[in-house]
Amino acid sequence: MSIFQAIILGALQGITEFLPISSSGHLAIAQHLFGLELPVIFDVSLHLASLLAVLLVFRKILWSLILSFSRWIMRKNSIEDELQLNTILSLILASIVTAAFGLVFKKLIPDLPLIFIFGGFILTACALAASHKVHSREAEENTKEPKKISVLKALVIGASQGIGVLPGISRSGITISSSLFLKLDRKTAGEFSFLLSIPAILGAFILEAKDLTSLTTEVSLISLLIGCFTSFIVGYFSLRFLLKLIQKGKLYYFAFYLMPVAVLGFIFIH
Repeated sequence: MSIFQAIILGALQGITEFLPISSSGHLAIAQHLFGLELPVIFDVSLHLASLLAVLLVFRKILWSLILSFSRWIMRKNSIEDELQLNTILSLILASIVTAAFGLVFKKLIPDLPLIFIFGGFILTACALAASHKVHSREAEENTKEPKKISVLKALVIGASQGIGVLPGISRSGITISSSLFLKLDRKTAGEFSFLLSIPAILGAFILEAKDLTSLTTEVSLISLLIGCFTSFIVGYFSLRFLLKLIQKGKLYYFAFYLMPVAVLGFIFIH
């Protein structure tokens, strides 16, 4: 892999990891066009680099969750900690469901051909468009008062993220869309989706850590570092951009990108 290819793949990961257009699907297409066969651990390393962008953007929220959890451990939590503790519980429940779905899909479904990836693009586009139509203005009322996430909603969102492990289906797109279907306000939907990506990406990295010994023989260290750095920088700005679009209710815009790409893919990719 050349340094140029590492930069392209890193930038592609940084953009598509957060924008609801499927990072795994776009990386698969890029590999097809470049004629590359990337080791899974390289893909996961790019995800890990873009995860750093999540930690940076949501550092204040994460610190608040850590403090509330610490006070709960010491039995010093107050009423003000209830929302944070609810978020922690919801993240745990959703992550368990995601892990179950991910393990099942990994065992039962082999690497999918590109035609299925383009089908995933269409499903993501439909989810984005439908959630915009269904999500009413009522869900955005009183957003100054953050709402708790019920156990059922956490499980459904976790299942949605589990489905999002399939190439072509956007993890962020499907989780945010399902959150909007469940009548969460846009701010909560966006924040919960990306907080939920933290354990998902870390879990994937741990599962693939056994391949670390083969990484340096298949991808040079300089290509890996440059790809990861690019993924982090591009991912940070992509995430900030997407959060603004979510707040404005413009997430469905990406359906106008995914549909044409899918149609062109069905026509030209064999």
